[in-house]
Amino acid sequence: MVSRVFAAICAGFIRVGALLRRPEAFVFLPAITLAAFWLGGERDLILIALGAPLLFAISGAVRPTDAQPDQLQVLDGLSLRAQIVGTLDATLRESHLSGRTTTCLVLQFDMAERIVELHGRAAQTEVLARSAERICASLRAGDVVARLEGGGFAVALAPVRRLDIETVVQVAARLQSALSAPISLNATRLYVTCSIGFCMGNRAPEPNGASLLNAAQIAADDALRHGPGAIRSFSEDMAATRADRDALRDELEHALDEGQIRPHFQPQISTHTGAISGFEALARWYHPDKGLIPPAEFLPMIEDAGLSERLGEVILYHALSALARWDRAGLNVPTVAVNFSAQELRNPRLAEKLKWELDRFDLAPKRLSVEVLENVVAQTDNDIIVANIAALAALGCGIDLDDFGTGHASITSIRRFAVRRIKIDRSFVAKLDEDREQQKMVAAILSMAERLGLETLAEGVETPGEHAMLSQLGCGDVQGFGIARPMPVDETLEWIARHRAKVGAIPRIGSRAR
Repeated sequence: MVSRVFAAICAGFIRVGALLRRPEAFVFLPAITLAAFWLGGERDLILIALGAPLLFAISGAVRPTDAQPDQLQVLDGLSLRAQIVGTLDATLRESHLSGRTTTCLVLQFDMAERIVELHGRAAQTEVLARSAERICASLRAGDVVARLEGGGFAVALAPVRRLDIETVVQVAARLQSALSAPISLNATRLYVTCSIGFCMGNRAPEPNGASLLNAAQIAADDALRHGPGAIRSFSEDMAATRADRDALRDELEHALDEGQIRPHFQPQISTHTGAISGFEALARWYHPDKGLIPPAEFLPMIEDAGLSERLGEVILYHALSALARWDRAGLNVPTVAVNFSAQELRNPRLAEKLKWELDRFDLAPKRLSVEVLENVVAQTDNDIIVANIAALAALGCGIDLDDFGTGHASITSIRRFAVRRIKIDRSFVAKLDEDREQQKMVAAILSMAERLGLETLAEGVETPGEHAMLSQLGCGDVQGFGIARPMPVDETLEWIARHRAKVGAIPRIGSRAR
């Protein structure tokens, strides 16, 4: 008997809960409250006012929602990697009986990291959700869309009897067109583009869904490198290239871990006194089989492999170690300069990490010069980069603007980033003692620097004539093969001793030319 009563009560709660979960239940809430007041007075009004929200909550009529429920529902409604692999598997298994085949496409967003940097993860979620809606609206009912790790999408086309590359390219272009319309986000209009790679069912390395999806992913990676907005069809050469690239990344990581990549140091000297004003740390790779590999050959590989920040850590450690070693030897080397890539400058904790490293070696921040490429300063609107450079300057590090004259940095940018010194690019230094137009250009740069209170350094000085002309024009410091080639830290000790012995022979002119 008790069990029947309990069951009846539970059933009643279920029916009430079902009624309360319906949207129209909320319409009667004011009428119920008013009726309680008329019939029972203030006491019943208070009971209804306190009890109704609790009853709605218990029934599930009111549920907490995320900040972006619609977006999350859209993404949650998509297939995942395992599901689309299963779909592709089923189609490929039946293809020899049905005569129908499929194609897998992978979409990757160009500049996806930039959206996160500028607008945050919530914005990325909304962009993905809006994009998913547009992708689904552009496809047929039988096509399957899945979201991939890292913010991409995969599409498995519904099986058809005839499917050629031209048709698939048209589908890819239609998807790109659907995504081209701007996305409104917090009063901002975002324009997103995507690169697409695809693989047709009969061209997969193995006749299974995982292989087909992986092949499309390889093609998408290739498209992303050639983007924005590129479309690539999978080929076996791509797979071989990717394997080589993965092997190269492993080799580079091993080289960084084992100390094969370390800096050489190129001296910088004052044109006024001939004294050493610092050294610049330049990466070199001591390959166990190929010997010394120049930076032009492996630095692009480092960047492509996403190892720029790791390289920066290695070079910084060796640079500060060298500075401490020169101090112990009683040598007067005021500063060491280290190049910082855009990837390193995006690290929100860069200033904190740099301070820790300087404290570790007991070095004052002013003895580290942070070199930033002019094109980074000229093009960046990244708040993290701006804040990091400002924090490094506030810490006491010198900010050097590298390759000046090639990146179109404005005077406003120079002041904004608290630049201490500009490095005049080699293209302005070459043949300076022979070319009158070059002299006018360099003189204008030096005059601007003087007015702005900036120090100057010319790089790529290769001849005594270039050195003498820079001194005459008023350039503060110089570096280049004409002074010395980059050398291992062990060789710097002997070079410093030789340089001190011949300081009087360095060509310089005491006053600035008029």
